[in-house]
Amino acid sequence: MRDPWYRTARRWGQTNLTEIDPEHYDRSFWIEHWRRTAIDGVIVNAGGIVAYYPSDVPLHYRAERLGSRDLFGEIVADARDAGLSVLARMDCNRALPEFYDAQPDWFVTNADGRPVVTQGRYVACVNSPYYHEHIPLILSEIISRYRPDGFTDNSWTGAGAKTVCHCPHCRDRFREATGLDLPLRVDWDARDYRAWVTWSYSCRMDNWRRFNDACRNAGGDDCLWLGMVNANPFGSHVNFADLREIGRVSQIMMCDHQSRDALNGFEQNAVNGLLLHGVSGDETTIPESMAHYVRGVQAFRRASMPPEEVRTWMRCAVAGGISPWWHHVGASQEDQRQFETSVDLFGWHAQHERWLYGRRSLAEIGVAWSHQNVDFYGRDDRETRCALPWRGITAAMTRARIPFTPVHASDIPTAPEQLRAIVLPDVAVLSDEQCDRVTAFVNAGGSIVLTGRTGTLDIDGMPRREWPFAQLTGARPTGNAFDIDEPPTSSWEVQTGHTYLRIDRTAADASHAGSFAGALADRFAGTALLPFGGSVFGYSIAPEAEVAATLVPPSPIYPPEFSWMRTPRSSIPAIVTRTLPGGGRVVLLAADIDRQYGRLRLPDHGDLLASAIEWAGGPPPVTITGPGYLSCHAYWIDNAIVVHIVNLTGANEWPGYLEQLPPVGPVTLSLRPDIAGRLGGGQGAELSARSLVTGRSLVTESTPDGSNFGIDRLVEHDVVLITELDTTISHGIIAATSHRS
Repeated sequence: MRDPWYRTARRWGQTNLTEIDPEHYDRSFWIEHWRRTAIDGVIVNAGGIVAYYPSDVPLHYRAERLGSRDLFGEIVADARDAGLSVLARMDCNRALPEFYDAQPDWFVTNADGRPVVTQGRYVACVNSPYYHEHIPLILSEIISRYRPDGFTDNSWTGAGAKTVCHCPHCRDRFREATGLDLPLRVDWDARDYRAWVTWSYSCRMDNWRRFNDACRNAGGDDCLWLGMVNANPFGSHVNFADLREIGRVSQIMMCDHQSRDALNGFEQNAVNGLLLHGVSGDETTIPESMAHYVRGVQAFRRASMPPEEVRTWMRCAVAGGISPWWHHVGASQEDQRQFETSVDLFGWHAQHERWLYGRRSLAEIGVAWSHQNVDFYGRDDRETRCALPWRGITAAMTRARIPFTPVHASDIPTAPEQLRAIVLPDVAVLSDEQCDRVTAFVNAGGSIVLTGRTGTLDIDGMPRREWPFAQLTGARPTGNAFDIDEPPTSSWEVQTGHTYLRIDRTAADASHAGSFAGALADRFAGTALLPFGGSVFGYSIAPEAEVAATLVPPSPIYPPEFSWMRTPRSSIPAIVTRTLPGGGRVVLLAADIDRQYGRLRLPDHGDLLASAIEWAGGPPPVTITGPGYLSCHAYWIDNAIVVHIVNLTGANEWPGYLEQLPPVGPVTLSLRPDIAGRLGGGQGAELSARSLVTGRSLVTESTPDGSNFGIDRLVEHDVVLITELDTTISHGIIAATSHRS
């Protein structure tokens, strides 16, 4: 039996049609572009906000210049002739005034009874017949005429957390589900608003199931409806999309994260893939829409993105297990440069896809996240409270080349099997079950790094009476904090953030070998004082715990004559550690160093975070040494290891666009002895490595400390395939394979 399309279609292309395209669409150009880019599937505008076929569904608006043409049907026919899978693109969240006038109760209404309008279009309510009847009718019509493999929807989540719809459908459904009236305003402290947020997630998942039922009923079991998702759970645009639940129910995840942003950089795209695979499984295909038009501070839909911006974003995506998906807005372009940007990368991907799917991460460090923390702790400041700590931890691990994988808080393992340590970056909101999982993990010998207020709030964001990690850490929250509410400032007249951390060298000297205080003293051998600038959450410390660093309170910056520390030492604990009898190690970062690194990118903060994670988790399975800023991710696949190394040296300039990458090298890749032994059938086995980018064999050296592989020069990226010397697996220089039906 042939595998379904969602298991075989790896590379995708999307021509996002505009209303004038029925007059300009060039069939021969796009058929040839499909061939040149070796895609397996196309995404074609069908209906919803604009129909590109002669729909008979009432009030279904047709493209302005569609005329009598069936553009969608023509493109589907061409794609089938080319052997491609087809997804019909939908965008179902808004409609024109004529639709609103006919069905006003189908649209979002505020507490005053006024409709919500954006750019002249009315926002549809996710709980109304617009979603429950109108959209399923369109899905059924398209399937009956064109038989697409499925649908993907760009704006399926509707209005966001700051817009409470008061239409009769929302009013009745919310009261039935919760027994409450709809909240009149955004108030995170109010029970009705928190209940509305939780209920809103379930409404979106109800529609997910409703649309898939409509597709399967009309098109068979493999005809799927797929809402596009963004893998950044901290972004405001993630409106009630439960990534964990979507990953559990969907056979494929369509990711809409088209380019880098100022905070997260190119390396985020590898994290995107790891996070989505974490909720959906290693075997799931995750295509991601990648803009070939200009994005950034100002978008230019009809101009070509500088090529290296697209290519580097794409390389990071592939390193995280994401499938490439080119995206152009408009079927006819004056700026033809965009069509050359990724042709060779798509070809490379087709040639080597054997080693890019069905892999298991080698990472032994998990980084925890959850939507509940983002919602009920992050509230209206989710970037500061949640995104910055997450970014600080993941950026520090990327910089230190420590492999990691995101883990939803409900999926934290209860024993250190694949993962040896879990980092919880200010995950203040945790359920009782999630707390129990963390405790079980540590009691079984695992290690944890807790930062900030982790675990101090219950699942609704309310303060806990007792902190669940007091016994593990030897610390208890006091309720006090040295808190800096205002963002950093360059003004020398403001001294609030002019604080430091003092490494306790006395503790380092007195402690037994292997203490974290000793590790810090070694890492920062030239100083006991590190810049800080953030908040410290108050904890009282039990005798069994070790205070590795303390806070140095603020002192003047200016004038320089007065810039001296009035209190050079304090007893305020900033970093607390403990080694438990079962072998697990605990690091409590009471000082929000993760948030500060996410905000400032100060190298000392990155080094400190890396030290904490290395002390807790031990040496990584793969070590990459050499110059440059490199994003590194490693995987098991069959009897081989695949290591992605993406060169990001000088890449994350903002504002601005990446134009070229400076080559770096030499770079050495080293496998830990036990990893090399597992690959080679025992320690001492001979291994070989080959670049899937250059095709060359790597110089290999076996030592008691592991196996080393050398890369003389790294330009854009490398993908290294490591196998046993006499393996029967091809070294990856294989002919391109086609998964087209």
